Amino acid sequence: MKNIAVIARKGGSGKTTVAVNLAIAAHRRGYAVQLADTDPQGSSAEVLKARKGEGPAVLQTTGEALHAARNTANTEANLRILDTPAAAEDSIGHAIALAQVSVLVVRPTFLDLAATLQTAQILRRLRRPGLILLNQAPVPRGGIEPPAVKRALEALRLMQLPVLPMILRSRAAYQTSLALGCSVEELGAGPAADEIAELWDYLERFALGSRRSTAAA
Repeated sequence: MKNIAVIARKGGSGKTTVAVNLAIAAHRRGYAVQLADTDPQGSSAEVLKARKGEGPAVLQTTGEALHAARNTANTEANLRILDTPAAAEDSIGHAIALAQVSVLVVRPTFLDLAATLQTAQILRRLRRPGLILLNQAPVPRGGIEPPAVKRALEALRLMQLPVLPMILRSRAAYQTSLALGCSVEELGAGPAADEIAELWDYLERFALGSRRSTAAA
């Protein structure tokens, strides 16, 4: 099984939003997906409880339990998205060790950047691949990035990890979709759906090395 870990040490960074949207994006494209919610708050599991119809399987567990069972085939899933806790370094370390790639979710704020630096250090220590995703960024005005976004991108490039080329913006569609148990892609065409599609396509090539035909929604 392939694993993609979604990580943010700072609460409120949008980690669960990203994890849920990635899991549903993979499901819509034909993957047998398990969303492993290792956060004690269980936010991902709560979101998918509101879902109508088929979707990713949900497992509420811990990073330690997943790591201990890493060689046990007890699921039909071929892809797992790991939603990790915000501050538990041991659990985050287990997720990083399991993952083909870890996605570090960060808002363009000083505290988020500081927390991401700590996670980047764990990745380097474990010698595991990671990508940085800028999330909840203000929408550009007249095609010009806000100063906070420019400063964040400059700081992120100093962390010695690749920064993903797409940026997830602060859009109401993300919160609306979570309340309905669906993804922004399932809400219909729009900028948020385009962002998630671009993110998934990149991660599929990076972590899985293959593309599958899109499944019917």
